[in-house]
Amino acid sequence: MKQYRPHLLVAFVLVIVASGGLHFGIRNQLTDLRFGSTPRAASGEIVLVAIDPRSIASIGVWPWPRTLHAQLIDRLRGAGVGDIVFDVDVSTPSNPAGDAAFAEALKSAGGSVVLPSFRQPTTTPNGQPGSLHVNRPLPAFLAQSWSAVVNVAVEPDGRVRRYPVSDRVDGQLVPSMAAIVAGQADLAKPPFLIDFGIRAASVPVVSYVDVLHGEAEALRAVNGKKVIIGGTALELGDRFSVPNGAVISGPLLQVLAAESLVQGRALSFSSSIVTLAGLLVIAAIMMLVWRRTSAGYRVSMLVGMAGAIEAGAWLLQSQFPIVLDTSLFLLATGVYLAAIALDEIDFRGVLARVAEKRFQRVTMVLGDGVMCADSRLTITMWNPGAEAIFGYTAHEVIGQPVDMLISVAEGQAALSSRIMASPQSTMRAAGGWVLELDGRRRNGETFALEVCLSRWDGPDGLNYGASLRDITARKREAEKIRYLAEHDVVTGLPNRNTLQIRLRSTIETAGASRPVSLLAIGIDEFEQANVMLGHGFGDNLLRAVAERLSGALDRGAMIARLEAGRFAVLADRMDRAQAAALAARCVAAFAQPVRVGDRAQQVAVNIGVAVLPGDGETAEAALGNAELALVQATLSNAANIVFYEARFRKEITDRLRTEAELVRALRLHEFELFYQPQVSLADRRVIGAEALIRWRHPERGLVPPIQFMPVVNASAISNQVAGWVLSTACRQGAAWAKAGHGIRIGVNLSPSQFSSGDLLVEVAAVLEASGLPPSLLELEVTEDILLEDKAAVLSIVRGLQALGVRLVFDDFGTGYGSLSYLKTFPLDGLKIDRSFVRELMLDASDAAIVGSTIELGKRLGLSVIAEGIEDNATAELLNEMGCKEGQGYYFGKPMPAAEFASTFVADEYLVMSARMSA
Repeated sequence: MKQYRPHLLVAFVLVIVASGGLHFGIRNQLTDLRFGSTPRAASGEIVLVAIDPRSIASIGVWPWPRTLHAQLIDRLRGAGVGDIVFDVDVSTPSNPAGDAAFAEALKSAGGSVVLPSFRQPTTTPNGQPGSLHVNRPLPAFLAQSWSAVVNVAVEPDGRVRRYPVSDRVDGQLVPSMAAIVAGQADLAKPPFLIDFGIRAASVPVVSYVDVLHGEAEALRAVNGKKVIIGGTALELGDRFSVPNGAVISGPLLQVLAAESLVQGRALSFSSSIVTLAGLLVIAAIMMLVWRRTSAGYRVSMLVGMAGAIEAGAWLLQSQFPIVLDTSLFLLATGVYLAAIALDEIDFRGVLARVAEKRFQRVTMVLGDGVMCADSRLTITMWNPGAEAIFGYTAHEVIGQPVDMLISVAEGQAALSSRIMASPQSTMRAAGGWVLELDGRRRNGETFALEVCLSRWDGPDGLNYGASLRDITARKREAEKIRYLAEHDVVTGLPNRNTLQIRLRSTIETAGASRPVSLLAIGIDEFEQANVMLGHGFGDNLLRAVAERLSGALDRGAMIARLEAGRFAVLADRMDRAQAAALAARCVAAFAQPVRVGDRAQQVAVNIGVAVLPGDGETAEAALGNAELALVQATLSNAANIVFYEARFRKEITDRLRTEAELVRALRLHEFELFYQPQVSLADRRVIGAEALIRWRHPERGLVPPIQFMPVVNASAISNQVAGWVLSTACRQGAAWAKAGHGIRIGVNLSPSQFSSGDLLVEVAAVLEASGLPPSLLELEVTEDILLEDKAAVLSIVRGLQALGVRLVFDDFGTGYGSLSYLKTFPLDGLKIDRSFVRELMLDASDAAIVGSTIELGKRLGLSVIAEGIEDNATAELLNEMGCKEGQGYYFGKPMPAAEFASTFVADEYLVMSARMSA
């Protein structure tokens, strides 16, 4: 019988656990872990149209009139949406006009709309739970749509895992929302497990208000898809806890359930027969090897089997919609391991070893002092280590009270009193009772002492033991380390960590009513000074700046050094106006140079300001926002004090994302050149084409330059993109010229091409490589280019003209110094900005500006072309005013080279060559 005890123990535990369902929690946890390790993307065929906070804020009322839902249906139908599914309660009447509009929209949809039905508990008159009531769509709505149930069951742990295929309502089988979306025909199937390995973040989501307003990107996102419409805003409720700690909205849960069906991932647990068979196999193996192998071998075998079972379950769940319930397998393995441990432990030997270790803990601590005392706390044993610490010999202290070793401040209890008052369990616990006290040596000197006290019952009654350690050096090092951890080593100021601790404390005590200001201060061009004048100079400069800033602060304000040339000032009870005044004082403090050694150094500072509670809920957020404002101040040419605005963070995030995508776009050849015709206004003959860059984004489609060129011009790829535009446009122009259609090619230059100093060489090389005659290349410059180093720009302009290339002043009239540039730079032509041409027929001021510009061009011998011509009347008027050339949508929109050739020159050879050169 003894040989079967381990197996009977396992069987007994498994029966208890299985009969009580105690393993369900383990089963769910294992399933959830597998979801996390086998992520998969949504199919993209089901789009969530979210009633999100932005939609609620944009519409401005709640609840919404159903006319909005009617408009949404029309928008979605127009966008080519297949099924339109509302997870929105339409069971009660609202505004009659709105209900009528919604019903009409449902009718127009021709049965492609699904509306929700759901059970809702009622309450009795005395407040007790009553029966379940079924909320259905209003009859007028139901007559023109399909109905689907949306109820889900919450499991005992508060999470949703299962989802029904259908539900019986008043005796009729009604499909669930996910079943309708997925086209599930068999409604008799049992509920299934949602595959939460499908990443919620991969579900396509568009904002309700974007679809309602007809935003092109939103309509493209839903084209040809199925949509589920529902509330995702927190204030609308309807949220569920799901595996792995996530909380998602009800509509998103419906999408994940539908995705599980669409992807064939409607999961189900393995049969109990499989579980029973697996347990029998484990038991058979253990019975076979139990007495034939060592404990170590059995442990290895059990661990290996557990690992193999779990790996197989993971693989099965990742490849098939089956969840293998391994909870009882792992529990059986654990009980077998416990049985092995019980089988191997020698309890008497353990007790003996525990007693031996306790004795060693009191008497054999190497390197430390050791003493023992009796029940009256009189010293009975004193080792050489204790003598070295205190200076007392064993003869001097044995028989003396332990209190002679401790220095007690006035009002504090003696050591003996503290020991007597402490619970016995405190000193009987493993590790003893550790105290830090002030020890007193034989010569009266006090020092930091660590005492580890233990207590035990011996043959002669209660005994105490203590290990003694002089921790003076450790305390001193700890203080030094703490100082270094809290202060900047160069300036001695508190560091970032200390500032954040102080800021957290200040935020907690200030609450929502008391203002707190945080200033991030940066030394302008500190890095250059540090590199050019040496780090020693930089350190001295930091100390001088810290001293100057400290003198400008109010009492109670805290100054800290963040890193490099950055400081921060924390001022409690300081509002926005006071913060502005403090920032101004800090700037003014550097009106005079600071003394750095024997050098008078002129210093300028930039300051970013965050004022709480509005500019950050946490210390980290507030400091980050102040530093974002500092970045804006550093980049700004207009102000060196900038207050934080919420748009800063979004702008930086969007900019970084766009910049990364642009690098990829350049690498993957996603840029294209479109060409817009330039015509002679007298005879409407095409005389030129302006090359305009476009970005064909793999997800967003064709992106206009206004959305990405500012980022390109400020990034490291500016020169590469500009060079690509120049070479591509020249090759295209050369192809047209060789085909007998020599028209002028206009190319916009970027500031980076001028600042690099290589523009002349680049243009000459491109002209030679492409074969384009220089007279057919027209380069357009803007005011921001001419604002650069005038001497350098003038040299480049003259060099380009020497090559035979034309230079035209783009957007003439929009800058501050347009006329002065005509005097300084030898340009060939002007482009009148579209802002003056657009209202030419209606605005006398615009007409006067355009007329004077045309006259100015004539007098200076410059060609004049007007941008933005959108109708024949404007073209005729410009021609009458003496403008020779025009450009605008009236003549032709920007288009690919092949389309331009076929539209404006109608030459098949030209079209082919344009394609070949692209």
